[in-house]
Amino acid sequence: MGFPRTNLIPVATLQLTPPVLEQLAERFRALGEPNRLAILSALRTGERTVTELIDDTGLNQANLSKHLRILHQLGYVARRKDGLRVYYALRDEDVFRICDILCNRLERDLRGLLDPVTSRRPPARSRRAGA
Repeated sequence: MGFPRTNLIPVATLQLTPPVLEQLAERFRALGEPNRLAILSALRTGERTVTELIDDTGLNQANLSKHLRILHQLGYVARRKDGLRVYYALRDEDVFRICDILCNRLERDLRGLLDPVTSRRPPARSRRAGA
């Protein structure tokens, strides 16, 4: 017997074949890197230059460029050149739907509403007489 399934989110119509699952996993791995999340967060307010992203994230240029290349290859960010400057922007806001779901879940876990291991509400504490 499994957990009851409530509030199901409609799933894309894409068939979850092994190659598709690998591509999904690659995108989730990219989001599993805190520096990339910091970059995406900085871009949430709008287009930024590489210099601005260095200031926003505290990353050095080489490290930032590596992360931006990965985010660009996976379609999370768009880039454009204007003279010597390169600007980056979010391709769309969909990535934050994922982040918002996970952040809300983490907030509930941290507040103790759900046990982070079992994802269930912790059992009510019984109060014994004389305790």
